[in-house]
This record gives sequence, structure tokens and C-alpha cells, in this order.
Amino acid sequence: MGIDAVDVARFTVILGRRGGFEERVFTPVERSTCRGAPERLAARFAAKEATMKALGVGLGAFGFHDVWVDREESGRPILRVVGRAAALAEAAGVRRWHVSLTHTDIVAEAVVVAE
Repeated sequence: MGIDAVDVARFTVILGRRGGFEERVFTPVERSTCRGAPERLAARFAAKEATMKALGVGLGAFGFHDVWVDREESGRPILRVVGRAAALAEAAGVRRWHVSLTHTDIVAEAVVVAE
């Protein structure tokens, strides 16, 4: 299991200062779903970091585009894992993922469970 929290105000500053940050970190699916809402992007960033924690690895173990949050038809968030992240998950015996996101104007959080 991994959990992560992101300060929305601080994350908003990072989005504004670093040109191309949004494209480097978030997939087109995430950018489209969030439509630039910093609290929603922050929750998805937290999910990427929570996935690293669930796998017991640190920043740089896989690319940010290797993990993203998608949605089922019902709106339920689902975690997509590909590339190096998928290889790490397979090596760890992970067969299924669970993700939960929440945010306020102040904080965005994600919990990821690797089953």
C-alpha cells in the first residue's frame, strides 16, 4: 500500500513556474480529464507517488507516464500501469491495483493498493 498527499497551493505554483511540467508528468488522458484543475492534477500526482511507495521504490524508478489515473464509465478511478512500472509490479507479483483519490482546495491525496 502507498499513500501520498500534495499541498495544492504549492503544486499550483509549480504548475505555473515550470513550463512543460504538466506535459512531462501527466498523460494526455489525465490532462483531458482534469482540464487544468490544479487540485485534480495534484491528486493524480499523489497517485503516481503512492504507486512508487506501494512498489517500494523511489522517484526515478519509472517514468511518470508509466502510471496514470483513468476512469471507468461509472467515474470510478482506475490505475493504469505500463512500461518499467509494470515490469516492477510483475516482478513483485502484483496482479491488481486499487486507487482512491480525494482533494480539497488545500490538499490532494491518493491511496494505492497493489494486490
